[in-house]
Amino acid sequence: MSVMNTGSFAKALWPGVNAWHGKAYSEHPVEYTKLFETYKSSKAFEEDVGISSFGLAVQKPEGSPVTFDTERQGFITRYNHTVFALGFVITREIYEDDQYDVVGQRKAQGLAFSMRQTKEIVGANVYNRAFNTSYTGGDGKAMIVTDHPNFAGGTWSNRPTTDADLSEASLEQACIDIAGFTNDRGLLIKVLPKKLIIPRQLAFEAQRILKTEGRVGTDNNDLNALKAMSMIPEVVVNHYLTDQDAWFIRTDVQHGLKYFERRGDEFGMDEDFDTENAKYKATARYSFGWTDRRAIYASPGA
Repeated sequence: MSVMNTGSFAKALWPGVNAWHGKAYSEHPVEYTKLFETYKSSKAFEEDVGISSFGLAVQKPEGSPVTFDTERQGFITRYNHTVFALGFVITREIYEDDQYDVVGQRKAQGLAFSMRQTKEIVGANVYNRAFNTSYTGGDGKAMIVTDHPNFAGGTWSNRPTTDADLSEASLEQACIDIAGFTNDRGLLIKVLPKKLIIPRQLAFEAQRILKTEGRVGTDNNDLNALKAMSMIPEVVVNHYLTDQDAWFIRTDVQHGLKYFERRGDEFGMDEDFDTENAKYKATARYSFGWTDRRAIYASPGA
């Protein structure tokens, strides 16, 4: 266990230092809340259980019996809450002799910064690993694939047939694909795009595509249908996405991407009797994941 002593911050013991830098950086506003729906949890884990729906009605000839259908339990998604923790230890002497409050309050602020960054990264990693087959959901597939299985049979896709970079054409095709989503039995459902989620590298391109009145990058005087029809109401830039080409569209499907907070950030402090060292810690317990894959459509870029 590493202990910070008077040698770790020798200058904090001397008057005359004008400023300490490295702990006063500004933070981005909370971003994970725009990637997930937030829920509270009071259990060790949470489970979402799917259910298959009825199929189409069957033509009934005169005098023949009615065809009876059935519903069944579908795929199960489990959210296992994980504890994240970090702390530091300082000697009593440096706490007493610190002239600038570098080691108490400022270190505690640094601890809070680390906890915040951890949560943002853990949440964004659901998106960063969306195409990675090593990270699977309740249906045994990655979050974004072309062959999500229906529990009742068959498959469906929540990505383009051919991977595409962010463009007017790719967003139009995404909206068309989303409008064609069906339920587990192949019946058409109403699904609408809700927000475009992009890394910082695509922020300017997204504005050009969605905010201009005319079509982007052409000499034609055609209408920008995406803007005119308000197909994608919101653009969200997330600074923790690692693929500069990948883009995501969250839809209005419920029970999609979820953040469960089992225990919020908690900060504690204690003293060791023998050494008189002070211990500071922060802990939190939460989970990120996804249930209904129809809540998202994405492409890793071309």
